[in-house]
Amino acid sequence: MKKAVVLLSGGMDSATVLYLAKSKGYKCFCLIFDYRQRHRREITSAEKLARQAGCHYHVVKINIPGDNSSLLNRKIKIRQAGKGIKNIPSTYVPARNIIFLSFALSYAETMHADTIFIGANVIDYSGYPDCRPEFFRAFAVAAAAGIKAGLAIKIKAPLLEMSKADIVRLGSKLGVPFGLTWSCYRGGRKPCGKCDSCYYRKKGFIEARIKDPQLN
Repeated sequence: MKKAVVLLSGGMDSATVLYLAKSKGYKCFCLIFDYRQRHRREITSAEKLARQAGCHYHVVKINIPGDNSSLLNRKIKIRQAGKGIKNIPSTYVPARNIIFLSFALSYAETMHADTIFIGANVIDYSGYPDCRPEFFRAFAVAAAAGIKAGLAIKIKAPLLEMSKADIVRLGSKLGVPFGLTWSCYRGGRKPCGKCDSCYYRKKGFIEARIKDPQLN
């Protein structure tokens, strides 16, 4: 059986990617990152999702340096959706996807997996530079040059140019347990409904005309 490493954050996009990879016949190995994020609730969600999907998972604890992101520093306010939309938001964690993908690449080579799946999305997103198509093209080139000769590990971001509504529809078709996912940047017991992530999640379900099970 072909193997894949799936970056699983616990959100709706990464959950959909996990189920998409499984539907394509991959045996999935999930990487979950604990990087001091304030919305640590997503780690629990990711673990539940991996278990529900019957996949092996590994929680990687890392200490991303710096405290200039509101996801790492609780003293920095998380912006409300729609405000300062032209600027990179405070929730941006410098080089996060580069760090995550580098870990995934090492894991994939160790596990003899030929594909890495990531749920990045450039449509309906918050303005992160490491979610752009050109970034993934460049990383794929660097990855090919940085592993053992003869190996070929593909970097796949199948949701990259899909709208949130399309992701909801696809996830629903694949049987993704959206009720287990967590999107809110603020963490807590209930979604705040005001941050960018909550906004785009709500927008996606409304446009897909599917009820968000998390709100039941």
